[in-house]
Amino acid sequence: MRILISDDHAVVRKGIRQILAESLNAEFAEAADSRETIELSSKGHWDLILIDINMPGRSGLDVLGDLKAYCPDTPILVVSMHEEEQFAPRVLQAGAAGYINKSSMSKELIKAVKKVLAGGSYVSEKFAEYLAKALRSGTSPGSRETLSAREFEVLRMIAAGKSGKEIAHDLSLSFKTISTYRTRLLHKLDIRSNAELGEYAAREGLA
Repeated sequence: MRILISDDHAVVRKGIRQILAESLNAEFAEAADSRETIELSSKGHWDLILIDINMPGRSGLDVLGDLKAYCPDTPILVVSMHEEEQFAPRVLQAGAAGYINKSSMSKELIKAVKKVLAGGSYVSEKFAEYLAKALRSGTSPGSRETLSAREFEVLRMIAAGKSGKEIAHDLSLSFKTISTYRTRLLHKLDIRSNAELGEYAAREGLA
């Protein structure tokens, strides 16, 4: 079994590796950023890819599409510091097989990995309850759920303080294209400036 672990923190990669090695007979590889992740994912077969959302350059959320293209049959498990309500719906829609919050990783990682390796999908009990309550109450999606995956990623990068040129470089897009995404964000969220975008992202737990 071959498992790729992608996280920009070496201590996190080591922790994930140790937890999995106790229960799985596997060969591990590690990536510290999105570039290394994509490069390794294109080399040979992988049985599982674990990836963080927050990484230098393109985020884990942004590279999910590339990973699915290189490894269409490989389950991808996203591990993140963000609460499930904020990101789990998007990563699942983008093709990930599951989502784990890092705060509960030691308790849930093996369970989640075994679930997705068996062909299933994994979300925590907390997130499952959140979804059930939302369905029972008829809660409608918030305005950020109307954003495309790319618009959502640009929003997060603006909130992180990156300039239009930096975002264009990280996403391999033109500055004009990033400006277009910014305009769409302002319109969809009824926001007037980058400062308000930052405040919105912080309020929603996206920054």
